[in-house]
Amino acid sequence: MKSTVVIAVAVAILGGPLVAQEVKRVPKDSVRVSIPGCTKGYVFTAGRRTADQPGSVDLPEGMHLRMNGPRKVMAEIKAHEGSMIEITGLMKKGQYGPDGVGIGGGVRITPGPASGGSLPAGPNASQTFIDVEGWRPAVGYCPSR
Repeated sequence: MKSTVVIAVAVAILGGPLVAQEVKRVPKDSVRVSIPGCTKGYVFTAGRRTADQPGSVDLPEGMHLRMNGPRKVMAEIKAHEGSMIEITGLMKKGQYGPDGVGIGGGVRITPGPASGGSLPAGPNASQTFIDVEGWRPAVGYCPSR
């Protein structure tokens, strides 16, 4: 009887961390991505992908993403500002593909706003967002400005 209780307690203690590591479900209109790059404030700049750290989505180098996330995670990322990291998070489908046509050297021609009586777009109209779930250090360096 005593050994049954001891085994039950051991299973409960050892099984606890397994439940805590459960991955959140991805909504139908989103995709989970991992992207190497650098941060400055709440802006993440996609870095060059390497063969050993390819990331999970094809973002052009230098693309800026606005990061949203829990305060604790954002504070950890801010503490590593200036160092190459890889963030993992959720992005809306279709939001991360580059618009327009690349002509080389990081230059891309995109369509302008439609002519007519429409109001100008807000400051976040063309901004790409990522809901950060986690991060890890990555190999490489961040360019200094």
